[in-house]
Amino acid sequence: KEDHSALLVKTTPGVRISLSFCPRILTTYFSPSKTLQYNTKNVHKSTSKMSNNKGKKAAVILAGNGVYDGSECTEVISTLIHLDKHGVGVTCFAPTMKQKHVINHIKGEEMEGERDVAVESARLARGKVSDLASLSAKDFDAVFVPGGFGVAKNLSTYAFDGAAGMTILPEVERVLKEFHELKKPIALCCIAPVLGCKLFPNAEFTFGKKSGDGWPYAGTSEDCEKLGCKIMEKESNEFHVDDMNKIVTAPAYMNDNTPYGIFENVGQWVTAAW
Repeated sequence: KEDHSALLVKTTPGVRISLSFCPRILTTYFSPSKTLQYNTKNVHKSTSKMSNNKGKKAAVILAGNGVYDGSECTEVISTLIHLDKHGVGVTCFAPTMKQKHVINHIKGEEMEGERDVAVESARLARGKVSDLASLSAKDFDAVFVPGGFGVAKNLSTYAFDGAAGMTILPEVERVLKEFHELKKPIALCCIAPVLGCKLFPNAEFTFGKKSGDGWPYAGTSEDCEKLGCKIMEKESNEFHVDDMNKIVTAPAYMNDNTPYGIFENVGQWVTAAW
C-alpha cells in the first residue's frame, strides 16, 4: 500500500523479523504472540520538524567531564546527537576555572589534583569548547544545560549550600538571564534546573518525582520549592515546558534510568525546546 502509516505484525514465539519499508528499516525481536503497531506518521512529523530547524543555533553549557565533578557524559552526548539530528548548529561553552574538586569515579572519593572545567569539558566536545564569557544570547536560538554534579559544584554552589544559600557563577547567571530576557528557550535537565529555580523563582520546573524508588535525588524538588518556584512531578520518560518563561526541563539521571532511557528522555527534552 502507498500509505505505510501503520503496520501490524503478529508473531510466533522466538521469531526474529526484519521489516523494510519507507522511511526506515525496523529490526526487532518480538515477545511470544504479541501484536505490535508501528506508527510511521510520527517519523514523518519528526522529520518535518527537524527540517524546520535547519540553520538554527544552540549553545550548550558544560561543567566539566564526569558525573560526580563535571557534566554527566551520557546526557551531554545525547544532547549533542539529538541537536545534530534536528539539524541545529551547536557550540559548546564552559567557564575557564578550576573545578571545586576532583572525584575518583571508581571509588566515589575525592582525590588530589586540580583540573580546569573548560579543559575537562573539551574532552566531551572533541576539543571544541569556547569560553563561557564569550557567549551572547543574541547569537543563538536556545541554550541547553545538561546535568551532572559539576552544575551543582562548578556552575553553582548548590551541592555545598543548598537552594537557599546557593550562588550561581556570574557568567552562567548573565547568560541565562540574557536568554530569558530575549524570550529564547532555556533547556535544563537533570540537576541543572536548580539554576533556573534560583534565577526565575516564579517559573515551573521538573526534577521528576518527589519521592519513590529509583529517585535518589527526590529531595531536590522540596528544597527548590522553598525558593518559590513551582515543581511539577514527571515520570522518567517525560518533560515539562513552562510556556510563559520558555523553560524546558526533564529528569534524565535524576532517575536511576538506563543509558538508552536517558538518550530517549534527552531527545524528548531537545525536541520540546524547539
